[in-house]
Amino acid sequence: MFDPAPAPSYPYEETPEPHPLLAPVLGLLGSWHGRGRGEYPTLDGDFTYAQEVTFSHDGRPFLRYEARAWLIDTDDAPIRPAARESGWWRIQPEGRVEALITQPTGIAEVMVGAAADGTVELATHTVGLTPTAKHVDATGRRYALTDDDTTLTFTHDLAAVGQPLQHHLSAQLRRK
Repeated sequence: MFDPAPAPSYPYEETPEPHPLLAPVLGLLGSWHGRGRGEYPTLDGDFTYAQEVTFSHDGRPFLRYEARAWLIDTDDAPIRPAARESGWWRIQPEGRVEALITQPTGIAEVMVGAAADGTVELATHTVGLTPTAKHVDATGRRYALTDDDTTLTFTHDLAAVGQPLQHHLSAQLRRK
């Protein structure tokens, strides 16, 4: 089936104290799992997917970020793996966020944004592409804690393959 959640980014049995700069993103720590819907004009149609997102830390002012998704059928059974990405979110003073996110499809995103009141908004600063990757111009991501921090709402906008920036993905995730 699918492999378990990734190991935390620290080698010890106990989690170190979070760095004070992590205060605006502490609610994200842990693993989140749920389902979502996706669409894009260049795809054959809308799709439903399951997603798992994990945020961890090692005591420094960084979040380790991992996300994976797989397409699911109408009974929520996995059809096949879909997206996978990993990276680091560098938390700066006053809730500024610099994120480095890489994907096995040859896309590396550097995003900037802010974290405040349980919400992180990120927008493209730079996109790096391998020679055979699909062309991506920009993305926007929003992670918002809702329902007393028990739900993580995720949205992803995309400008790629000649299309303007527009909605691509949305999901509702619950803490595992």
